[in-house]
Amino acid sequence: MAPHRKSRPPSPMGIRTPAIATAALTSVALLSQTANASPSEEPRPSLEEVEKKVGDLYRQAETASEKYNAAKEKTTKQKKRVDTLLDDVARRTEKLNDAREELGTFAAAQYRTGAAAPDTASLLLADNPQDYFDQTQLMDRLTSRQKQSVDDYVTQQTATTEKRQEASESLETLTRTQSSLKTSKADVQRKLATARDLLSKLTTEEKARLAAIERQKQEEAQRKADELARQQAADAERRRQEAAQDTGTSTGTGSATGTSGSASTVKADKALAFARAQIGKPYVWGASGPGSYDCSGLTQAAWKAAGVTLPRTTWDQVKAGTTVSVNSAQPGDLVFFYDDISHVGIYIGDGMMIHAPKPGAYVREESIYYMPIHSVVRPA
Repeated sequence: MAPHRKSRPPSPMGIRTPAIATAALTSVALLSQTANASPSEEPRPSLEEVEKKVGDLYRQAETASEKYNAAKEKTTKQKKRVDTLLDDVARRTEKLNDAREELGTFAAAQYRTGAAAPDTASLLLADNPQDYFDQTQLMDRLTSRQKQSVDDYVTQQTATTEKRQEASESLETLTRTQSSLKTSKADVQRKLATARDLLSKLTTEEKARLAAIERQKQEEAQRKADELARQQAADAERRRQEAAQDTGTSTGTGSATGTSGSASTVKADKALAFARAQIGKPYVWGASGPGSYDCSGLTQAAWKAAGVTLPRTTWDQVKAGTTVSVNSAQPGDLVFFYDDISHVGIYIGDGMMIHAPKPGAYVREESIYYMPIHSVVRPA
């Protein structure tokens, strides 16, 4: 009888249907794609966001530039002070050495002649009273001069020590301002590099749209400038008519006021003439001429040409004159912008100014309404 082997029922785990196989393959493929996929890229900023970001970066860079200008000015002054103090220390040290040598000379003289003056007994024993008298006078003179030399030495020593301390403190201050100078410079360069990077990623179409946005801003600013020009012209005509009707004008007071106003006008005209001659020169942060300028460097140079010394930074220039209203602005006045007073231009009339705008731009005429106005200051 042939052996009989009972067949086992198939295991449920071994059953494979086409649907299950397909689903399994799909799941494996999806998991593989998920595992191999690169991290999702950050969403591309809109053109408006780029325009705002670049504008903010330029403003921040200009603020950092003014900090750089302030640190540079302070560094220059501090270096001059340190040099002066070190020269003074060298001179005082030389005098101190001279006083020390003189003391040494007197000490040697005392050693040779004796520390005390001869007494009366010595006078009686002296072969030549005149020699004794001469010796006594010499001792008196040596004692007096020695005392003066000691006083001089102490005075020179004290003064030299004080000057050395002062020079040391000034050197520490100079080191701090130089560090601040480097920090501000790096800050400017970092912000400008970020702005350039953002602009470099724009497509040709986006750059054209950005230029269109810029034109719209300039057109709106020009419209406001024209409106101010009409208002200022109307105000001037009204004042002229009022002056013509006023028959009781005092010639003495009027003459003095006119002379003062004429002198101020002459200075303003010189400042404006200089500023106009700089149109077309590039904006370079930290520059004050003659080949390039930043905003405060241009206004400082313009008024220097008129014989008026202005501080280097916008934050100090805004304090160097009389504040007037925008409607009362006259040619030559300084117009400051933004809440942090980080930009300045020189008013030329009719709502317009000459200024060094920003990196990549050139000194040009532009409406004062291109940026938010902070204040107007009349330097002279």
